[in-house]
Amino acid sequence: MSALEVSRLTHDFGGLRALDDVSLEARPGERLVILGPNGAGKTTLFNAITGLLRPASGRIHLHGEDVTRLAPHARAQRGLGRTFQITTLFPGLTVLDSVLLAVQGRDPARFAFLRPQAAFPHLRERALALLAEWDLTGRQDMPTRLLSYGEQRQVELILALGVRPRVLLLDEPTAGLSPAETATVAAIIRRFPRDLTLLFIEHDMDVALDLADRVVVLHQGRVLAEGSPEEIRRDSRVAETYLGASHA
Repeated sequence: MSALEVSRLTHDFGGLRALDDVSLEARPGERLVILGPNGAGKTTLFNAITGLLRPASGRIHLHGEDVTRLAPHARAQRGLGRTFQITTLFPGLTVLDSVLLAVQGRDPARFAFLRPQAAFPHLRERALALLAEWDLTGRQDMPTRLLSYGEQRQVELILALGVRPRVLLLDEPTAGLSPAETATVAAIIRRFPRDLTLLFIEHDMDVALDLADRVVVLHQGRVLAEGSPEEIRRDSRVAETYLGASHA
């Protein structure tokens, strides 16, 4: 059974067809990269998969269940997680409090509105364990707004893991990072558990092809190519698309 299956998705913005009969499949534990120049439909595809927009046609299955008409929170409860291209942290919360909110998100304690968070020590234990695992214990009491941009990206990845997704979508996780920060974030992604299925959009082709098990290339809302990183490197259509985009 596929972890995620997208079948013939179509979506229009007015007279612009952003997705045109897009189909793809992610296998359990796979690292699937979505490549394509600006305007190819990558983020629109992620928004359709996560329920932020409803496609005009097509179906989306998560671990065999049709989730096409489910709201975003219902998909999240079924194990679908996502990060965004622009950081979405609460600037006034500390790093620890941010991670606590994430780990509470899929825990029964989220319904205990009349009890303080301290009444659930297992949440704090899990949050601290996540920070220790990803080498951010020294930042736990710092407001997220005071972190470097690279550290904010790291915290976002930890938050995404905190809700224990089975399928995680990463929207340009290295966008805006320095080469050193990009290497750090790429190393974190490599350490993600292999039972977690990853789909990610990445603007840096070298990073993308290094992390990917398989690649899907979008162009003008359609699937242009699909294959292993080596097959994509050798595909003349992909080279022409990126060269054309870079000279536009």
